[in-house]
Amino acid sequence: MDSSSHNALQGCVASLRSSMQLLDSSINILDSGVSDYPRLAKVLQTQRHFELVSEPDLTTAQSSLLSELQPEVSTLLSRVETHLDKLSRREQSLIAKADLQEGRLSNTQQKASRTSGGGRRGSGARPAAAGSAGPLPATGRLSQLEEAKLHQLRQKKERLSYAVSRLELQAGQRERQLRKSMAAQ
Repeated sequence: MDSSSHNALQGCVASLRSSMQLLDSSINILDSGVSDYPRLAKVLQTQRHFELVSEPDLTTAQSSLLSELQPEVSTLLSRVETHLDKLSRREQSLIAKADLQEGRLSNTQQKASRTSGGGRRGSGARPAAAGSAGPLPATGRLSQLEEAKLHQLRQKKERLSYAVSRLELQAGQRERQLRKSMAAQ
C-alpha cells in the first residue's frame, strides 16, 4: 500500500504540476492579451477638440450681441459726427483768421506803398472800404483792390473746397472702419 499510495501521490503531484504549468501559461497568455488595454483605452477614448454649437444658439447669440453693440455704435457715430462738426468749425475759423491776417498784411503793404508813393493815406483807404467812387487815380486803386480781393476769395474758395473734400474722405474712412469693426464683431 505504501507503494501504491506513493504512486497515487506521485500521480497527484504530477497532475498538480501539469495543472500549474497550464495555469501559468494561461496567465501569461492573458497577461500578454490584457497588457495593451490601458493604451487601447487611451487611443479609443474620444476627445472633443471643437465644440459644435447649434444654429439657433448661434443666431440668438448673434442677435443678442447685435442688440448690445448697436446702441454703443450709434453713440460712437454721433460722437464722431459732433467731433467732425467741431473740427470743421475750427477749420473754418482758422481759415477766416488766416484770411483776415492776409487781408491785414496786404492792407499794411498797400498802405506802406501808398505812403512811400506820396498818396493820401486816409482818403485812399476810405473809398476802398466804403465802395464809393473817388477821383480817377483812386478808381484805378479800387480796381486793383478788387482784383486782390477777388484773388483772395478764389484762394479761399479753393481752400474751403479742398477742406470739405478732405473732411468728406475722412468721414467716409471712419464710417468704413466702423462698419468693418461691426462686421468683425
